[in-house]
Amino acid sequence: MARWLPRSADLTRFCQKLNRVKTLEDDMMETSFNRCLSTIDLTLLGIGGMVGSGLYVLTGTVAKEIAGPAVIVSFIIAGFASLLAALCYAEFGARVPKTGSAYMFTYVSVGEIWAFLIGWNVLLEYMIGGAAVARAWSGYLDSIFNHKIKNFTETHVGAWQVPFLAHYPDFLAAAILLVATAFISFGAKVSSWLNHVFSAISMGVILFILIMGFILAQPKNWSAQEGGFAPYGLSGVMAGTATCFYAFVGFDVIAASSEEARNPQRAVPRAIAFSLGLATGAYILVSVVLTLMVPWHTLDPDSALADAFYRRGYAWAGFLVAAGSICAMNTVLLSNLFSLPRIVYAMAEDGLFFQVFSRVHPRTQVPVVGIVVFGLLMALLALVFDLEALVQFLSIGTLLAYTFVAASIIVLRFQQQKVDTPAPAAGGRPSPEPREGPSAGELKEYESFSDKLQLVDRDKSKEHREPGQLKAAFEPYLEFLSDFYPGEVVTVAVVTLMVSAICLCSILVFGNTHLHLPTWSYSLLLVLFSLGFLLSLLLIWAHEQQHGTQTFQIPLVPLSPALSIVLNIYLMLKLSYMTWLRFAIWLLLGLLVYFGYGIWHSKENLREPRPQRVSARYVVFPSGSLEERVQAVQPSSQPPAGLPDTDTEDCKR
Repeated sequence: MARWLPRSADLTRFCQKLNRVKTLEDDMMETSFNRCLSTIDLTLLGIGGMVGSGLYVLTGTVAKEIAGPAVIVSFIIAGFASLLAALCYAEFGARVPKTGSAYMFTYVSVGEIWAFLIGWNVLLEYMIGGAAVARAWSGYLDSIFNHKIKNFTETHVGAWQVPFLAHYPDFLAAAILLVATAFISFGAKVSSWLNHVFSAISMGVILFILIMGFILAQPKNWSAQEGGFAPYGLSGVMAGTATCFYAFVGFDVIAASSEEARNPQRAVPRAIAFSLGLATGAYILVSVVLTLMVPWHTLDPDSALADAFYRRGYAWAGFLVAAGSICAMNTVLLSNLFSLPRIVYAMAEDGLFFQVFSRVHPRTQVPVVGIVVFGLLMALLALVFDLEALVQFLSIGTLLAYTFVAASIIVLRFQQQKVDTPAPAAGGRPSPEPREGPSAGELKEYESFSDKLQLVDRDKSKEHREPGQLKAAFEPYLEFLSDFYPGEVVTVAVVTLMVSAICLCSILVFGNTHLHLPTWSYSLLLVLFSLGFLLSLLLIWAHEQQHGTQTFQIPLVPLSPALSIVLNIYLMLKLSYMTWLRFAIWLLLGLLVYFGYGIWHSKENLREPRPQRVSARYVVFPSGSLEERVQAVQPSSQPPAGLPDTDTEDCKR
């Protein structure tokens, strides 16, 4: 029975495969894409991705059903949380100018399986985002024609009464996605030009909404007679915040497009900052004028802004808003269809997804197979699924990606710079002797226990310390931590920080409502998990981090990423259990794809040398020096002809 159980060495090797990180090329500017996008192009792509159905549809939905006029506060909190995540994306996008966004960032710092799961969720995020926007686009166009399109479809095709499905098939939403897919396949320049046109119209309409909205504003709509400013309380504000994250997922398109930017080290951070700032301001101001124009409880969730102008007697203004909103939603469609195939391309290029999606058209220099296939899938989603269910499912994938990117920033910042070393020639034997000369004090790495050994006589007092090592000021108090390999303590502390954040947020969200904890235990658990979070944060801060890089770096590390982690986890726990159930099912499907295909075809798997049995003997002399001899074990007991028996030689010594 025991022989069927896996050996500990096999389990260790399997875990190493799951957590291997991506090896980056020396020249990260080399690409098969066309580097043609400027800072303005990336900024408008980000604005186009964020200012769309979230502005014209989500503001009314959250205001009426979740938060009331306090939707303003929901957007402020969501914008702040998105800013923390956006800064993490900006650092990675400038440092690793490769397509793939959160997937790529997780792969180069945390590990392969985590990167695949993030990429798998980002795929769903973009598919749902595009489908939801297409349905909103269709609904707004239908409202202009007094719902004639909907009535015609229900009369001649029929209506459905199935949970999570739309009441009728939305052929118009599917058609607009197919048209957008055709334009995206023509190349990055064509996509950028179309985005410029629609973004200019959208920003003009937003400016008109703000001017007319403040003219028609009535402060009494926030009064107690209308339910007050926050009729659903703090819980409603935070629940609205989780849903409002749908509005800010668009800045991810900038990181996904970094491989097509002319100067990604400068353009990506600037574009993310500009686009997120402008989008957050637009959401807050539009929420103000919308809830001041008409009472929040009378809003039409499907077309709130257009309906508000109609009801105030400005039918022409409502028509203009509806037309402008369609242009804004076009930019979101272009943004989603632009990003999704590039993330699929990054996964396929790394061998974790089907290789057919890594093909780039030689003339247009875009992954045309991914564009067509996922454009069709997006059109199918828009045809049959409900908008509200799609939006709720979208938030959890976004928040999870933000959480892992923030954790990746901490891990990468406290890691040593990786330097590629040439592989030994085929048939060559590794030299058993340590290097001599000026670099003799550097640590040697072996695929054995010697990875964890430190030289006995190393100089602890040297001024220059590598990233991940304990700071000199803390060494007298935390000397036991100085024996760990650089970065190991930080990695363990990051895991502890995330576990503490999950426990802390679970108590905050479920402690009084679902768990019904008494006051003393509720307070005690809050204190304990808060202490665990803070201690993990202090332990990370006590180590050296990377400095002096020429690209953008997020300030206040590890505090800023840690705040992003805890806020994202809190918002994820505010989502409904059905959202988590659907998310778990999608994760299981992703694991099937990874273990059935990705783990076997991964390029990192092909780069790994074939395992060799290695024995190492260590002798520590009284003087405190350490001598090491590494010997490859031959498959037979007899040494090959012409080679001395090294075991015999060692015995003679």
